[in-house]
Amino acid sequence: MSQTFSTEPLIINEDDRYSRLRLIGWWNQEKIANANVMVVGAGALGNEVLKNLALLGFGQIHLIDFDSVQDSNLTRSVLFRGHHRGMPKAKVAAAAAMELNPDCNVTALDGDVLTEIGLGLVREVDLVICCVDNREARLWINRMCWKVNTPWIDGGIQEINGVAKVFRPPTGACYECAMTENDYRLISLRYSCPLLKQEDIQQGKVPTAPTIASIIGGLQVQEALKLIHDLPVEHGQAMVFNGAANNFYKTNFVRRDDCLSHETYDSIVELPLSAKSTTVTQLLTALEQHLSIEQPDLEFDQQNLQLQLDRDFVSSLACRNCDQETNVNLPRCQVPATQGICSKCQHPMLVETIFQIDANNELESRTLSELGVPEFDVVKVTDGTIEFYVLLNEDRGGR
Repeated sequence: MSQTFSTEPLIINEDDRYSRLRLIGWWNQEKIANANVMVVGAGALGNEVLKNLALLGFGQIHLIDFDSVQDSNLTRSVLFRGHHRGMPKAKVAAAAAMELNPDCNVTALDGDVLTEIGLGLVREVDLVICCVDNREARLWINRMCWKVNTPWIDGGIQEINGVAKVFRPPTGACYECAMTENDYRLISLRYSCPLLKQEDIQQGKVPTAPTIASIIGGLQVQEALKLIHDLPVEHGQAMVFNGAANNFYKTNFVRRDDCLSHETYDSIVELPLSAKSTTVTQLLTALEQHLSIEQPDLEFDQQNLQLQLDRDFVSSLACRNCDQETNVNLPRCQVPATQGICSKCQHPMLVETIFQIDANNELESRTLSELGVPEFDVVKVTDGTIEFYVLLNEDRGGR
């Protein structure tokens, strides 16, 4: 196969900080500058990923973490210093990254990806890079990315070993396809028997060295570069590095046709609604009005429209032992496990959860935020047969 080479002289501009990178044949700095990336987790791995993205000049980065800088982070996280103790990791890391390269705009989101990140943001970014240390967050990120067809790159480290995985929905295997019964068991251990948040359970403090964070973080960003440049990427597999033996191998995952993560939101409707101010009734009414104008020939059951919640909503707690019942009406993530113990007999209480709300429900006047829906989310509405997906577009400016 013959190749055509440019006859134009190659001029290196020493005033261009990206001049050496531009020498790579397929490199397109403009694509990198225009890239929009989400990084979840600002620990050791997230620090390495963010550092690399900043050095390369990625234009827009959304960094999400709910934790604060601790002494243990100072031996493994390149962007943190001693005077950052107690400060939000996301904000500290974002400021440090922009100091490394002012060309980057890093938006710090001091929050929990499980409860505070809407699908609208996941839908808008080019890819998500996951740097968390627990299965629950990975599973949630996987399901979010699959719903809106956003590629994501997972990374995990322990001691001097690590793994990186690339997923490209809607094709190939996903993270949940490879999950085992033990993975699901470990996720359930983070919650008490009544399925309420167990705030005092020891979070997995995984021992890691900064060296493996550098290796896996570098691999994640390298795969991100390939995705941004539309280069071939092997997805649906694990790239495993054994630091003790210096072995590197790959393992392919098998796609499960019955996997719960393979739900994709098609034909998303953008409406000028906000999670903080829009009630369930207003959402259903706005959707009806939109459909009557945009799809007048569509036949659907207007009387049976209902909002379906992605996040569990606890309506009440009841004790079978002494017949005590307590109204809660809060998202599960806001209900501590201690509240699930009967104050009279100390027995675990039954949890009543709600997954769907229609116009006749007593919660119809609640705002979407009060029901656990984050800002700039994509919510699902159904009439029992047809499903509709609504982007809360008024929240766009807040993200």
